[in-house]
Amino acid sequence: MKAEIKSYCLQRIQEFALIPEARKMLLERIAKYINEKEDQDAPIQLMYVCTHNSRRSHFGQLWGAVAANYYGVENIKTYSGGTEATALHRNVLNTLENIGFNVTKGDHSKNQKYTILFGENKSILCYSKLYDTPENPKANFVAIMTCSDAEENCPFIPGVELRVATTYEDPKIFDGTDLETEKYAERCAQIARENLYVFSLVD
Repeated sequence: MKAEIKSYCLQRIQEFALIPEARKMLLERIAKYINEKEDQDAPIQLMYVCTHNSRRSHFGQLWGAVAANYYGVENIKTYSGGTEATALHRNVLNTLENIGFNVTKGDHSKNQKYTILFGENKSILCYSKLYDTPENPKANFVAIMTCSDAEENCPFIPGVELRVATTYEDPKIFDGTDLETEKYAERCAQIARENLYVFSLVD
């Protein structure tokens, strides 16, 4: 893992006390699921879901992968999707680049694909897609709802073994304001912190 990203992870780990107890209980459900899958030597699939699959769900997918790598949890794949396909927002990419991630563009379509690298041969492909797109799992996965709108408007997701609503405030509301950079960084840190907390509980 890149040194800058490892240092960022360590900072977030030192902030676990900031996570409210009720929130920890939700996150611990995800950790329990992962531990059970590990005991079964079964693949672990986490899908982060938000309405437009443009901001919070991508932060979730990336930090799920990074947290797993940080704690040496193998046999895991992270995904993201939405109830609508839009595009990965530039402010998300700017936030990740500021931390130390390498971002490369894979095409020039309106809904561009990006490879986000966080270590040697460690990367994920990010672009906006529906939760039921062929690239996403169809069975035996956790659906982690990162926005309240998706939680309310996705009453049923086929193939889910566990559904957990860890909703986050949308940084979109600060787009174009003086607080834009600060609020995206704040949301990124919160999602990183909570994913790291989950994987810190994996045996």
